Amino acid sequence: MIHNLYETHLQVKDLETSIDFYVNLGLELGLKVERRRGAFLYVGKDRQILGLWEVPKENEINKRHFAFGTDLDLLKKSIDWLKEKGIQPVAMLGKEPTEPIVHAWMPAAAVYFNDPDGNELELISWLPDDPSDNEGVVYLSEWQEMMKDTK
Repeated sequence: MIHNLYETHLQVKDLETSIDFYVNLGLELGLKVERRRGAFLYVGKDRQILGLWEVPKENEINKRHFAFGTDLDLLKKSIDWLKEKGIQPVAMLGKEPTEPIVHAWMPAAAVYFNDPDGNELELISWLPDDPSDNEGVVYLSEWQEMMKDTK
């Protein structure tokens, strides 16, 4: 029945700053609704929607987390790609952003960064391996070495 995540929405402090940030990541501005201080951006070829809603300056932003899916080959280049766009990847689960990390329970490789409002964003790619009950995370290069030993 469910095929994908059709849309998600974020509260933002400054609509124009957030639109610029997400367009810089490659999202396409679909519609800006000035009277409601909102915008709809398209994600990927299936045009899933990210809604941005500016809240009054005195209100606290409710921060969220979500992930953008990508191919593994692109993910391996994503740290440099983010830096070229002026976005600093962030450490996650005790691992500095020197290369993607692997969530063994999925398994998927990921790189984390924040938007201008402090929402935790992730670039993620499924790995072709079986899930592991390893509760920690490892760097992608470490994971790939471990997988060589299991094949």
